[in-house]
Amino acid sequence: MSQTNNKFDLRLIEMLNKMANVGIYNAARGLSGMVGESLEVENPGVKLVPLADIPNLLGGPEAEAVGIYLRAEGNLGGQIMLVIPYQKSLELADMIIGLPPGTTKQLGSLERSALAEMGNLTGTFFMNAVAEATGLSLRPSPPAVMVDMVGAVLDIVLATAAQLSEHVMMIQATFSCQGRAVNTDFWMIPDRYTLEAIAKRERGSNG
Repeated sequence: MSQTNNKFDLRLIEMLNKMANVGIYNAARGLSGMVGESLEVENPGVKLVPLADIPNLLGGPEAEAVGIYLRAEGNLGGQIMLVIPYQKSLELADMIIGLPPGTTKQLGSLERSALAEMGNLTGTFFMNAVAEATGLSLRPSPPAVMVDMVGAVLDIVLATAAQLSEHVMMIQATFSCQGRAVNTDFWMIPDRYTLEAIAKRERGSNG
């Protein structure tokens, strides 16, 4: 994303922020149906983050984390990676499956499946919001769940992102259910065509 026109960047980020809000709130409703409980989402927001800062924001490159990865395909393209510190992923698995806090000690097939479905729902709802805003088609790939050090989890995203921009979009949101809350970070890397489509839509909406 070009940083030569700050006004354009701010308008684009504002529009992406609106899309993120729509996508995240819709995902929370979808997740509520999945877990059978009302799942709330708090403080969703979007900001640009330099690529070099990402590992440190997640506790350092050697910290253990879970990554849930989806690619966007169709007329629009890009990548979404939900990255959660390992301990938080255990708490999130408990919340999604409906287990008492502290029940999950490691991620087995059931827990990974639950996290994959959460990433799939959230990523898909965000992609749908982008597609609706631009009038173009977009479909997600099946989610892939990775458990590794932060550096290894992010390698697949950073390798692609470095070809597109020095920044990626971080979508932050807090999911809560019955007094429990888990902070999540989504890293969104749209391709150039997708950014241009969003920018064109933004210019059109402003006359």
